[in-house]
Amino acid sequence: MKFKSWLSASAMALAAGFSGSAIAADGEADIGTFSANIGLFSDYTYRGISQTTNEPAIQGGIDWSHDIGLYAGMWGSNVDFGDGDRASLEVDVYGGYAGEISGITYDLGFIYYAYPAASSVREYDFWEFSPQIGYDAGFASFGLKYAYSPDFFNESGDAHYYEANVEVPLPAGFTASALIGRQNIDDNVTFALPDYTTWTVGLSFDLGTLHSKMSNLSLSANYVDTDIDDTTCGSNICDSRGIIGISASF
Repeated sequence: MKFKSWLSASAMALAAGFSGSAIAADGEADIGTFSANIGLFSDYTYRGISQTTNEPAIQGGIDWSHDIGLYAGMWGSNVDFGDGDRASLEVDVYGGYAGEISGITYDLGFIYYAYPAASSVREYDFWEFSPQIGYDAGFASFGLKYAYSPDFFNESGDAHYYEANVEVPLPAGFTASALIGRQNIDDNVTFALPDYTTWTVGLSFDLGTLHSKMSNLSLSANYVDTDIDDTTCGSNICDSRGIIGISASF
């Protein structure tokens, strides 16, 4: 269950400027822009809960975007839910349309979460519709996100996720970020957790500020937590944790 970076395919589509044309200046068809990313992190959490039983994760993906606003991508990570199942890989396929109206950005996206090696009886696979809006005030950018799944992870019924986030550019290549989110699940017994609140505060550093040859590299450090106690969680995967990582984009 991917905790997707705000530096997503939709953000790249916004940066492209939405010329509205599928024809390049030289008259050839514009096939859009491709990019890729890879990263190593000390843990992988999805909405505050570890997906690797507190172990490191290797993650990577490929994205496509077009200046008419369309985008699509695929992303993967190792996982370990600690439940004895064979699931060891998560593959997310996503797409959508992004644009801007009077300075307000919007993103109408969907994402399908697949776990290829999981036992079919687990019913881990699910999809979400995930619209979001944002505003860049210069000193900071603000966002609101909503995600809806008609049949959430492990067939736990309708699920709704609400999030508010902020990102603040800082001097010397640093960026601070924070979010607070609320996850509501229809069938809490099947999901094995109650509705809960999660929050994250983080700091990233663009290594390109040190040397131009590292312009595609960044470091990150995040503090992640939920309001689920150990007894309710049944383990420490809901606990507060610090996560560090290094990632590269191409």
